[in-house]
Amino acid sequence: MNISVIVPLLNEAESLPDLSAWIKRVMDAHHFTYEVIMVDDGSTDDSWKVIQSLHQENENIKGIRFRRNYGKSAALNTGFETCQGEVVITMDADLQDSPDEIPELYRMVTEDGYDLVSGWKKVRYDSKIAKNIPSKFFNWTTRKMSGIQLHDFNCGLKAYRQEVVKSIEVYSEMHRYIPVIAKWAGFTKIGEKVVLHQKRQFGTSKFGWNRFVNGYLDLLTISFMTRFSKKPMHAFGLWGSVAFFVGFVSAIWLIIAKLVHQSQGLPFRQVTDQPLFAIAMLAMILGFMLFLAGFLGEMIVRNSPDRNQYLISDTIK
Repeated sequence: MNISVIVPLLNEAESLPDLSAWIKRVMDAHHFTYEVIMVDDGSTDDSWKVIQSLHQENENIKGIRFRRNYGKSAALNTGFETCQGEVVITMDADLQDSPDEIPELYRMVTEDGYDLVSGWKKVRYDSKIAKNIPSKFFNWTTRKMSGIQLHDFNCGLKAYRQEVVKSIEVYSEMHRYIPVIAKWAGFTKIGEKVVLHQKRQFGTSKFGWNRFVNGYLDLLTISFMTRFSKKPMHAFGLWGSVAFFVGFVSAIWLIIAKLVHQSQGLPFRQVTDQPLFAIAMLAMILGFMLFLAGFLGEMIVRNSPDRNQYLISDTIK
């Protein structure tokens, strides 16, 4: 099978017939073998009935229905587990992503050798204040922290080699950082394509300001997990050792200073009466706790069933 199209959706019953017809026109025109996996993320409208009807008309349309709303990441991850296509395309169901982009995305993966190609909605029709400006700041921060030079990390229109989606796990609200997850999994050939952004025709936007707060927390989480998930002592132990060393040296310096002043008959303050001593003790306690957290993390990792599971790209036997 050439292509799997994964469409996560929530209350998009009105747009699904037009989207499926559009996808079919593109696939038939380019003679692709394909499947469309529509993942209903707990819709409360008639989305599932529409998917059932579309499947009866076109057996390439498949559906997965969640009992309740779990979020876009869960929908994408379930689609990744199910899909069978050589190239996997993800797109939103609101008709703001154009299926006409699929052939070029497919070519970039199969011919240019990209592991992942992310869409870039260079010209947007969203509210400039509500989405456009915050999105630019969000993408700038993610570029700086991840080192991946993409303009639009959160664009729903992306293309992947099948190996990529079968090697990564997307959870919580990590769908915004799939390129970051892919990079840390070893898939470093990540490209970008300017794609058409269309105005929403049906339904309402699922945008919310809380996604920016959650997004940055998820970015910190994924940065830590990808770098230190198998070596937590390297993170906690390092900073714990630094904090303990600074506190210990400060305490020793206070004690020596007191003894020197005392031996020379100079006025002095008790070590425990000085604010620096309290700060030194706090640093030593914090350092010990960080070191202990690293040690416990190492114990957990060593007992984890996937501690020695690594992604292998090629073998020679």
